[in-house]
Amino acid sequence: MFFRKKKYTASGSLSRLAWMRFLRNKTGVAALIVILLTVVIAMLGYLITPDQTPFANTHILEIGTQKPGFQVNMLRVRKNEPEIPVSWFQKMISGAPESFLYIPVEGQPVYKEDHVTVKVFDADHMGPDRTFSLPDVIYPLVPGVTRFDGEQMYFKLINGEELAETIAALREKTESQFIKKCYLLGTDQFGRDLLSRLIIGTRVSISVGFISVAISLIVGIFFGAVSGFFRGFADDIIMWFINVVWSIPTLLLVIAITFALGRGFWQVFVAVGLTMWVEVARVVRGQIISIREKEFVEAGFALGFSNFRIIMRHILPNILSPVIVISAANFAAAILIEAGLSFLGIGVQPPMPSWGSMIKEYYSFILLDSAYLAFIPGVAIILLVMAFMLLGNALRDALDVKVETN
Repeated sequence: MFFRKKKYTASGSLSRLAWMRFLRNKTGVAALIVILLTVVIAMLGYLITPDQTPFANTHILEIGTQKPGFQVNMLRVRKNEPEIPVSWFQKMISGAPESFLYIPVEGQPVYKEDHVTVKVFDADHMGPDRTFSLPDVIYPLVPGVTRFDGEQMYFKLINGEELAETIAALREKTESQFIKKCYLLGTDQFGRDLLSRLIIGTRVSISVGFISVAISLIVGIFFGAVSGFFRGFADDIIMWFINVVWSIPTLLLVIAITFALGRGFWQVFVAVGLTMWVEVARVVRGQIISIREKEFVEAGFALGFSNFRIIMRHILPNILSPVIVISAANFAAAILIEAGLSFLGIGVQPPMPSWGSMIKEYYSFILLDSAYLAFIPGVAIILLVMAFMLLGNALRDALDVKVETN
């Protein structure tokens, strides 16, 4: 029996060898890249979304259900409220309130004195005309000054200047308020940017995976370790409880826990995590039973080490490989369960977007020539779940303790 010299060296650690085997698995590496890219997108959040308002919930009804790649000219009109300064970190976490109203327009604006008239965009080119005061378009609300109309604000802000020069300057500034917006993935029935809502929905899927898997690992490893290490009466009680939980359909149990905890963002994570620990507990129990009688564990008992130290320092590090593989599979399962709950209306609640709630909200548009609204979040779920399943398979192969031989 000879070892492959290029792959295995006497000084190579098991973790290094496992990492080398993983890197040779192109499918696993591709899946890891997809997952890391998704995590980066979820972390950046509102910093990279076209719509940076909380929950990407800007309604522009005039451009509802527009196809991917849709472009339109917009007139940005200042809102009649003071601007609220927001740091980049606050914007990344929870978005920033919008300081403008966006009016989709078509054709050329018409200026008359200190007003501008635009034709509002309409799919049938039958949109109405709307007139705005130039100062009302340009200037934010001054704290302590109530804006009753554009004319009053106009004189408060620019009194003392020649009227003709002022109007010319205002028209020049107003031109910069006309911008072109492109909706790469189109808009929904309320005119919201689908790409922005898809990016923010990524946070829900990634968060439910991390938090649910963390809960399942904490609970599952604890019960599995106690059951497998101490055996006897503790093992009988824990295995009875595991079998009871195992016999209840997962989705039904999640729905029951969700109703008990209430609907909401964090309740979904806890509910999913409390239903995924049984598989972890069974695997940990089996692994500890098989390793408990090994010589190094017996040596720990002989040296007088405590049970806690033997479990944490000597047993658990040797059974992490199957736990890691199960965690990858549970991550994918958590994403699917959350999407199912949101589709049923008992998961994440509006206006917070999630991929499951987006499918529920848009599935009726499949028959209305707007199938992309439900198809795009569905593809996102498929790709992320497939990435975690492929990563789990790659980790299983990389962490396999069998030694390759010639």
